[in-house]
Amino acid sequence: MSQIKIYGLKEHLDPIKARLSDVIHDCIVEAIGLPRDKRAHRFFGLEPDDFYRPATASPRYIILEINMITGRTSETKAALIHALYRRTGEELGLAPTDLEIQIIESPKANWGFRGMTGEEIALSYKIEV
Repeated sequence: MSQIKIYGLKEHLDPIKARLSDVIHDCIVEAIGLPRDKRAHRFFGLEPDDFYRPATASPRYIILEINMITGRTSETKAALIHALYRRTGEELGLAPTDLEIQIIESPKANWGFRGMTGEEIALSYKIEV
């Protein structure tokens, strides 16, 4: 299980929203083995006075918050992060200084979906990868 929040300036995020979602999802599927039909992305397009960025970032700056159940190895998370930088650069022309990624993990007990807790539900994919 994972949920992703994508923050950026509305004027720069809106034109690439669909393609960015595809790139993110492809990376998640490849790196952590999430099934193709498990996409949960939320976009937050902000106005300039609501989104301050580092001096090293352009107006294309994007923040990805990836929330997932605890269980992936450091190597798996590193593979995901590297894939995101590579693919957003190749396919969207996003500079490494314009993308920040945070993986936020929480135990199965902290998740609720399909009417159950994460501890009760039987997933069709592995978390421990």
